[in-house]
Amino acid sequence: MQSVYKEESRERSEAHEVQPSRSRLVRGLWLLLGLACVALAAIGVVLPGLPTTPFLILAAACFLRSSRRLYDRVLANPTFGPAVRAWRETGTIPAATKWTALGTMTFFVGFAVLWAIPSEWPWVRWGVLAAGLVGALYLTSLPTTPPRAPDA
Repeated sequence: MQSVYKEESRERSEAHEVQPSRSRLVRGLWLLLGLACVALAAIGVVLPGLPTTPFLILAAACFLRSSRRLYDRVLANPTFGPAVRAWRETGTIPAATKWTALGTMTFFVGFAVLWAIPSEWPWVRWGVLAAGLVGALYLTSLPTTPPRAPDA
């Protein structure tokens, strides 16, 4: 039992091991890309339909290669940090996050297709509907974090 715990603990620590690039230029590019992802995530907080968590996961991956301090700040975020941490450690998405994302996508795609997009633009309606379906199918194909067993 203890060896399973040690193995799991080692996998978690390896998932968060920051390995910045040796090249200063490459580190700078990773940093800029990470900051751009954070900016898109911030816009996604207030703009319906633009996801937030995936951009923060991308930002964490960029900061992993450029800045330990910024990587730690993403993980320390009380709202999005647990989802980013779960993705980095297990490659899964918490069920609540997945359902919230699916519900939000369904609401806003439905709103856009039924009311916001003018009827004179049916190709735009079909495009938005197709993009929403592709996004929903992709999201449902990602593994869900299994429920935690009660501590004995």
